[in-house]
Amino acid sequence: MSALAESSLPAPRAPSLTVAGMTKTFGRFTALDNVSLSVKAGSFHALLGENGAGKSTLVKCIMGFYSPDRGTLTLDGTPIEVKSPRDALAQGIGMVYQHFTLVPCLTAAENLVISRADTPAVIDWAREKKTLAAFMETMPFSVPLNAQVSSLSAGEKQKLEILKLLYLGQRFMILDEPTSVLTPGEADEMLGLLRGMTERGEITVLMISHKFREVKSFCDHFTVLRRGRLTGEGDAQGSSVAEMSRMMIGDTQVRERAVRAVVEKKPDVLDLAGIFAEDEQGLPAVHAINLKVKGGEVVGIAGVSGNGQSALVEVLSGQRPMTSGEIRVNGKEFRPRRGDFDRFKVFGLPEEPLKNATAPRMSVAENIAFRTFDKPPITRFGWWMSPRILRRHGEALIARYNVRTTSPDAPIEALSGGNVQRAVLARELSGDVDVLIVANPCFGLDFASVADIRSQIMEARNRGAAVLLVSEDLDEILELADRVAVMSGGTITYVAPIEETDRNIIGQHMAGH
Repeated sequence: MSALAESSLPAPRAPSLTVAGMTKTFGRFTALDNVSLSVKAGSFHALLGENGAGKSTLVKCIMGFYSPDRGTLTLDGTPIEVKSPRDALAQGIGMVYQHFTLVPCLTAAENLVISRADTPAVIDWAREKKTLAAFMETMPFSVPLNAQVSSLSAGEKQKLEILKLLYLGQRFMILDEPTSVLTPGEADEMLGLLRGMTERGEITVLMISHKFREVKSFCDHFTVLRRGRLTGEGDAQGSSVAEMSRMMIGDTQVRERAVRAVVEKKPDVLDLAGIFAEDEQGLPAVHAINLKVKGGEVVGIAGVSGNGQSALVEVLSGQRPMTSGEIRVNGKEFRPRRGDFDRFKVFGLPEEPLKNATAPRMSVAENIAFRTFDKPPITRFGWWMSPRILRRHGEALIARYNVRTTSPDAPIEALSGGNVQRAVLARELSGDVDVLIVANPCFGLDFASVADIRSQIMEARNRGAAVLLVSEDLDEILELADRVAVMSGGTITYVAPIEETDRNIIGQHMAGH
């Protein structure tokens, strides 16, 4: 019998799930410490916590990827053992991952059929498509079954991932950051449909998320982990964002957000004129990019991942050649080379700075000195570099920018993600800045680091810098930007002052409408 239940059987109902005393260690590191979690049948439950809090470890124990050292799982009041993902499937527990697990070259129907454990060696497609059509009639949303997955939008792919779980009879769904690749409209539509299914008692959802707006809009309960321990739980509708944040970060002091000062706008400082660039296959990666940024202004570039934003940042940082176009700073041609970065006072924080903006095995102090090591007072006579002055320079910036490190001599790769970001910003913002280019500056960081780094970006803007902020976090752009530009299909399709637009309008342009 296929994973799709016969129509004569009653519809599957949403199960409850309880985790009791779950503990998981990796060597001397305790990833989960006596964690308990109760997800009621038919609920939409949020699992919150910062990076490293233990969320992924917990759901991997539930799914059977990890075997816990201690702890029990109960499904609908019955103790169960899940030693592998196949066991989870047999129990009706499924997971939608942050990145798609579909086969792009197959159709939606083919992806559904091959996901079954009982797929025959020779498939009767006439019969399968008839069964799939009947299945789709029972679903609150659909995707074109005969379309190749590669041709589907991100929203349709995410729907197909969910349909696959329902097709396999998995009524307890774990969603790992399910909206990270969706436009705001697609995200709200998908979560709204799932919320409707939970309210009808058809499924139970446990969602890992860092977006409080989605938690408040769609979830009914939440559980918070911090450093592998349970630190709070409650009613998502009755609890405030501040209360949930406090459970996540504890007594950590979070920096006040920088105030958006009223500054006199300077003339255009950064001018991107007709920028074209190709990808590794020689196909267009960005084309006809025209954008100007004034001094004392943040222009945020929004867009769904993969629409040319990363390639544009690589062009601006000198990591990808332009095939056509011109970059001008204060009216003069800028070439993305070290000499011009210095001469035109162009600074930046690229995506994944540990990989793209540091020498990981060199010390924190040495990395902070990359922009100044060959200038006085660190270097004298044009050739003699003073390690003592370099170290002192690093110590001063480490203190000023709150970089937490055991020593200025520690390798920068030993720092947490937030502290790597702080160290790079200490280097890039410590002098006079005319242009600041930042890409996804807060991805995966803790609350304190996010508040600190966003404040530093705003302070650079308040001092008169022209800031180009490329971010896949729309909330970040709405918080920081004076104007927003949307990239879709490798080009800019929409530009507007932030006060003349909103989340829905931006989302529509992100979707290509």
